[in-house]
Amino acid sequence: MILLAFSLSLVLLLITALHVYWGLGGIWPGKDAASCARAVVGFRGVDDMPTPFASFAVAACLCLATLWPLALMGVFASPFPKEGLAATSLLIGLVFLGRGIAGFTPWWRRLAPEQPFARLDLRYYSPLCLLIGLGFAILAITEFPA
Repeated sequence: MILLAFSLSLVLLLITALHVYWGLGGIWPGKDAASCARAVVGFRGVDDMPTPFASFAVAACLCLATLWPLALMGVFASPFPKEGLAATSLLIGLVFLGRGIAGFTPWWRRLAPEQPFARLDLRYYSPLCLLIGLGFAILAITEFPA
């Protein structure tokens, strides 16, 4: 399980770094803010990247999620009881599973139809969310104290 925890944390750390990069004005994988927004935001008619505040807020949430699997595995001291860490891990997993499932629904496709986001979402973003959610759920279930 420790390998799963470190793998989850590494993936989330990379996603956190991307959100910080975008918050600082980065435009990859686009050529400008509009093309980047169409690739990573994808909402109908999007022309601008989210504000730096929004990018940093998402990065802060992802940073906390990055630490959670490691705290659950006891890699570092945590003020939270193991039961709380496991329950919260399950909740984090449900959020990622929900986002992953949503990406395959017609409702989401209508909400976020911009290309290349729609294609990237089906191929990478939503499946990655499903894997992250599943990883958190597995950790939560296997590490919940008996």
